[in-house]
Amino acid sequence: MPRGLFLSLDGLDGAGKSTQGRLLAEWLREQGHVVVTCADPGGTPVGDRIRELLLHREMTLNCEALLFMASRAQLVAEVIRPALDVGKIVLSDRFLLANVVYQGHAGGLDPQQLWTISRFATDGLEPDLTLVLDIPLELAQTRRKTAADRVENRDDAYHRRVREGFLAEAARRPERIRVVDARGPILAVQEAIRREVARVLAAHPRA
Repeated sequence: MPRGLFLSLDGLDGAGKSTQGRLLAEWLREQGHVVVTCADPGGTPVGDRIRELLLHREMTLNCEALLFMASRAQLVAEVIRPALDVGKIVLSDRFLLANVVYQGHAGGLDPQQLWTISRFATDGLEPDLTLVLDIPLELAQTRRKTAADRVENRDDAYHRRVREGFLAEAARRPERIRVVDARGPILAVQEAIRREVARVLAAHPRA
């Protein structure tokens, strides 16, 4: 059984990850693929408890980073790796790039150190492709539909550093991280996402 394909979507809150992820999963299933969707943090009983702490309790940045990784470790063990091992496609709403950007580039922790610790938490597992939905902060704020959580409530300067961090990591690792302009109409953005995914699928024809 070939290993499945691991995809993740990331970007500022309000960039459209939930909508684009749903459309991408529907398209992949129409192509005959078995798709497992998940969200990071969360997705397991342990992860859901950690998610509640992360969203609503004050903590140090180091604690925050490690809790994200703990939730992700459980998600990999219970959901992601079992699905990949039987050849399914996994589509995650955020993954370890978010740690590197939110606590590293924006928060001031060492991004490279966060990559190292994150890979330990996932036993070396990374997405085959991460798509960063890029959008200006001001537009993202107008599109956000839910009340802001603890992290979303940080100031504009922090979230601008988040966006800059995503773009910096994509420039550094273009073979795994691609940027999609998310300012346009939903279906136009989805078409751009599908082109990127199709390119990776071509290298994993049995995914």
